[in-house]
Amino acid sequence: MALFGTDGVRGLANGHLTADLALSLAQAAAVVLCEGRTAEARRAAGRRPSAVVARDPRVSGEFLSAAVCAGLASSGVDVFEAGVLPTPAAAFLIADRDADFGVMVSASHNPAPDNGIKIFARGGVKLPDIVEERIEAAMSGPKLQPTGAGVGRIRRFSDAEDRYVIHLLGSLPHRLDGIHVVLDCAHGAAAGVSPETFRDAGAEVTVIGADPDGLNINDGVGSTHLDQLSAAVLAHGADLGIAHDGDADRCLAVDARGHVVDGDQIMAILAVAMKERGRLEKNTLVTTVMSNLGLHIAMRAQGIDVLQTAVGDRYVLEAMNEGGYTLGGEQSGHVIMSDYATTGDGLLTGLHLVAEMARQQKSLAELASVMTVFPQVLLNVKGVDRSRVGTDAAVQAAVASVAAELGGSGRVLLRPSGTEPLVRVMVEAADEATAQRYAGHLADAVRANLAL
Repeated sequence: MALFGTDGVRGLANGHLTADLALSLAQAAAVVLCEGRTAEARRAAGRRPSAVVARDPRVSGEFLSAAVCAGLASSGVDVFEAGVLPTPAAAFLIADRDADFGVMVSASHNPAPDNGIKIFARGGVKLPDIVEERIEAAMSGPKLQPTGAGVGRIRRFSDAEDRYVIHLLGSLPHRLDGIHVVLDCAHGAAAGVSPETFRDAGAEVTVIGADPDGLNINDGVGSTHLDQLSAAVLAHGADLGIAHDGDADRCLAVDARGHVVDGDQIMAILAVAMKERGRLEKNTLVTTVMSNLGLHIAMRAQGIDVLQTAVGDRYVLEAMNEGGYTLGGEQSGHVIMSDYATTGDGLLTGLHLVAEMARQQKSLAELASVMTVFPQVLLNVKGVDRSRVGTDAAVQAAVASVAAELGGSGRVLLRPSGTEPLVRVMVEAADEATAQRYAGHLADAVRANLAL
């Protein structure tokens, strides 16, 4: 089974993901990523290759990041150890320090017992599949084992947070003065830096979920648990709430009434604002096939094209890089603003969302009204042959029939799971009851025709 998943190496810390594995993975990354003309030029100039290492606050990150640093230094790589910082901060700092690569130790929105290792290439960009495969292969090959002055040094990256905050503030088109925001930091990597940055930008800030103890990350808080944020916004009479996940590469919001504003709505707001300022390259927004039909309709009305990709922020990034687009993301709150970041950045997204409220002097609900969210029903049909979902005649006939009945007021998507014997059935319609009815009908068709 492949070691790398859709977003690095992830698993139960000290179960699947051990210190030995972290050490070996770091050594293999050094073998593969310290190749090339830049690394050779460093060596020719008497300088060692370098890497940035950061982590989220879960307790296992302490020993896993130590193992990563040891693996890199033993391979002749100088390590800038940045401590607890968001994943997008690590990506930014790799480019800012002109490091050869970087490592983030985090399991994002997963519970505390899990952890993960994400490796970024030069410039803070995610690794393509072929490079991940080379790193995995290198784990069973010879290691770099310099001695004496050739071994790497591990240095505390003391101004890492300051560099990131300055970068975020410099990206803003407008200050946030006059806006009261509640921040839910998920007891995660944003607990220190997010409140500081929003306050520096001028916002009045109330904070929840900002007391990480190594074990409470994502526990009932953050972007996967919005009830507490909604309640806090109402209790404090705030203008909005912003929720991050454990490593702060996501941003979801709630308006002053406590209503959720998801990633699709946030992208709609930003796309319209960026088009107005001439910053939306080729007037195109990049989203996945799971984005709401309402987003497509809203963008069409605004003269903005929508380019769809497979599910996963890495596919959004690939499409953005290939086409030179400046805005993309997912309904889950991974939003990529490529003028300022190489990956999803929950702080950047939240800051720009609030900046639009301040610039336009409108509430979040008013801004979000640019898009009407269509009810979306998602059913997981288990115990079926997912490989035949796109070829079975009866299933495809059922899909075509439902799509024809919905016409332009709905959408159907059947998607096989990449890891389980199940098919995901998604139906959007003008009302919840219609979406539920058609989703149930298609789920029945899948069970009847694709049963194992």
